[in-house]
Parts: sequence; C-alpha cells; structure tokens
Amino acid sequence: MEEVTFSMNTARERLLKIIEKIPDQEVDEILDFAEYLAAKQEKRVSDDLTKASESSLDFWDNDIDGEVWNN
Repeated sequence: MEEVTFSMNTARERLLKIIEKIPDQEVDEILDFAEYLAAKQEKRVSDDLTKASESSLDFWDNDIDGEVWNN
C-alpha cells in the first residue's frame, strides 16, 4: 500500500514541477482540466449517495408500511 502512495506523491511532485515551468496560459488549461476532474468526482459521489438513498427508500415502499403510515 505504501508503494502506491509513494507513486502518487511522485506523480504529484512531477506535475507541480511541470506547472512551475510552463506559461500561465497553459496553467489555466491544466486548472480547467483539474476542475473538470474534481467536478466529475463530486458528481460520482453524489450519484452514489443518491442511489444509496433510493435503495433504502425501496425498503419502506410496501403495502403494509403504507397502510400503517396512512393510519
């Protein structure tokens, strides 16, 4: 597991070094892409939470609980 973390840190460090060397306009492009990736990740988490909540609601969607709730 530590080996994966080390690789991720190395990639992050390499990316930061590249960013330091390139013109601001290209840094803006990298930022746009990074923000896109972050939004995509947030949507994935949101979709997962939505699916989890929908599946838990299915548990209560039955005639017996509906009758008890209505009374």
